[in-house]
Amino acid sequence: MPEMRYIIMKSGQDISFVEMPASHAYQLSALNLRLHKEIDKLTASEVPVLPYAIAECADAELHDKSIVIHSGLDYMNQLEKDFSSVQEKSYPLISLLTEIRALQAQLEQWYEEELDM
Repeated sequence: MPEMRYIIMKSGQDISFVEMPASHAYQLSALNLRLHKEIDKLTASEVPVLPYAIAECADAELHDKSIVIHSGLDYMNQLEKDFSSVQEKSYPLISLLTEIRALQAQLEQWYEEELDM
């Protein structure tokens, strides 16, 4: 069984977890920080709400059933969908989308390799 890590995300008062392969967890945390650094530069009227990565852990035993654990690939697919729908005219959004899609492709390959084993 592959080693997984959990990125704890906070959006307002809501907490969720993103399950990532241990080898890719740091990349999601770093991407989240980069997106937060750049999101204020977007001039589009409809900008996605982006949760903050507040922590990373190796295990998660949840006692509150309302807290959701998302697979890393599902999270990345939704993130790509949200950012690709932004109608940005001024800021070079393509650079952010490139970073999102790069991690998305790495996760797709990781899951394919894991399923083949």
